[in-house]
Amino acid sequence: MNEFNHKTVFVLDHTPYFGISCESPIDCDFIKSKAPIPPISKSLWTCAVEASVEYCRIAWDLFPSGKLIRFVVSDTAAHIVNTWNVSTQSLTHVMNAMSMVGVPPRQTQANDYSVIHGLRAAIEALAEPTDFQKEQLAGKEHAVYNLGRVICITSARDDASMKSLEDIFRTVLVQQNTISANHKDYLNIDRCHLVIINLYPANMESMVNNRSLIDISPILKSEIHSNKANRISNKLTHLILPHFDLASTTVTGIPMKEEQNASSSANYDVEIFHGSKAHSVFLGTELVLPHSIKDGSDYETVTLKWCTPRSCGSSEMQPCLAQCRVTPVDVTSRPSSCLINFLLNGRSVLLEMPKKSGGKITSHLLSAHGGEIFIHSLNTARSCLEEPPSISEGGGGRVTDYRINDFGQLMQMHRIVPLKPIPERTMDENLMKMRAKLGKNSRYWPLTLGTTILYNVRQFVEPILVLTHKPELTEEDVLQCQKTIFQLATLEGRQESLALPNMGHRLKGNKREEQYRLLWAELELYVSNSGTSPGHKAVLKCIRDCRSRAPIEISDKDDAAAAAAEAHRASVIRATTDSPMSPPHTMTAAVVDSSVAALLAGSSRSGKKLLGSGTKSLFDILATAERTQSQKRIDFSGRLCTPHGQVAKLYPNLGMKEDATPQGRQPDVK
Repeated sequence: MNEFNHKTVFVLDHTPYFGISCESPIDCDFIKSKAPIPPISKSLWTCAVEASVEYCRIAWDLFPSGKLIRFVVSDTAAHIVNTWNVSTQSLTHVMNAMSMVGVPPRQTQANDYSVIHGLRAAIEALAEPTDFQKEQLAGKEHAVYNLGRVICITSARDDASMKSLEDIFRTVLVQQNTISANHKDYLNIDRCHLVIINLYPANMESMVNNRSLIDISPILKSEIHSNKANRISNKLTHLILPHFDLASTTVTGIPMKEEQNASSSANYDVEIFHGSKAHSVFLGTELVLPHSIKDGSDYETVTLKWCTPRSCGSSEMQPCLAQCRVTPVDVTSRPSSCLINFLLNGRSVLLEMPKKSGGKITSHLLSAHGGEIFIHSLNTARSCLEEPPSISEGGGGRVTDYRINDFGQLMQMHRIVPLKPIPERTMDENLMKMRAKLGKNSRYWPLTLGTTILYNVRQFVEPILVLTHKPELTEEDVLQCQKTIFQLATLEGRQESLALPNMGHRLKGNKREEQYRLLWAELELYVSNSGTSPGHKAVLKCIRDCRSRAPIEISDKDDAAAAAAEAHRASVIRATTDSPMSPPHTMTAAVVDSSVAALLAGSSRSGKKLLGSGTKSLFDILATAERTQSQKRIDFSGRLCTPHGQVAKLYPNLGMKEDATPQGRQPDVK
């Protein structure tokens, strides 16, 4: 109840100016009279009273309790129409009091007519506690925040007059808080919302400009609206939406028989007000709220289409997300009356709205309960009352993409049991420890398999996933994690692709380099969020070193096999790239084996199992050895036989006669 709309005070200007006509004539027809009737026009006072009473009707229809509204009439003095007592919070009481007040006289000799008297009385009314606030004061469980709203309907000459009115209101508000501090029967006004509506006849122009809501002081905010008298009802109807957090819905396509011709029917529209929660629960879903601005108004309404009505039986009740009371905007119209009576007779109406993907969906339900009409926001997604989805469900829902088994293991790891309280143990100590553990282990926990690579290749990284859950890692745990990391680097060095299921990973064509890049990044993120112990830091450092240097770990048993495989691969490359006339290579598999064995021996003596020095990989080492051996080949024979400083002559025997052919060599056959 600590809201501005808990206490609202209307201050109605009853000065002689409000007795003039609003200059909006109304034509009247009488069936039994043939003589023409001249048009009639309401006074400014009548327009103000009707609009403020309609404001109360909407508020009290939607909020039967907790929203209190008072009226103060101001002329030569302030006249209190009702109090905060619930017995005076009714339209009957207010209308009877207004009929006794009557229309202000048009001519009078008194000069002390002013709306300021009513504003002073409104501030005093806000300082008076309501029954609910008295209960809060008696209980002393919560602090009582006294907030309220004052709606003043008056008429001013220009903006300077409005500014003077606000200054007087602010001064009186401060004075009232000073009095309330020393008076036990009054409450301090913590915050006040002042709404000033300037009213003038329809055939005139006002010098008062509209102004949006601004803060006048730390405890006062104010806004100004300037309206013609015949439009005051629409203005208050618009203001009540933000004041009470309401929303507008227009039900379209209501089939209704014509009043003059009962054999034919036409479709009508009915606008209703309700809590904004009936629409806000659909925000962020695939539903599109069809907003539009109604003719003659300046606020938005949501248009929903009428569906075939149903009976409101228990077998046809649907799960809903929210329900709010409903009241028609035009309570006297025939379509509104027919719709209300139709629902009060035990029928229910479904309402449709469009979807983003096309088509329509039933989103709301109008139904009556206990003589009151409610709008229900239906659940358009999978209902919790239905059967749970099958684990084997594949297409459509993609339920199989969720890490259901891993989630079950996570729950098993963090199962808690009640402990017997011990005076030495701090209350909830173990609970806080478990909460911290759960927070650490779930800091990085992908929900689906399609958003992770690490958990799709867990056969390669299982020791890391299991051991890093510990708060402290032993030396054996660190060595086992490092061994797993080196094995993963070996796979990358051998250019082996990761066998990933087709789960929609964010890979660019599932390239091998992209797979390993994402895997190393995710593995580093996982270990960095697992703990901060020295063991975790050592494992994390090993991962970062492998990412930067791309090392490959080879065990002692696989030394010869790995080196022989590399030498064989190099020989295959030479066989496919060298020309037939190229001289034979002097680097054989034995040389490669000896080179690799020497490197492995050197690395084992230094206590390092990673092949390579600095940023060199195994391939770089073998390529360097290849170039070293190629430099030891025998030089060109022509260059060896040519004296130093001379140019060797190619093909010296070219062009000699056949008889000069050396002995023992057969001439070429042409």
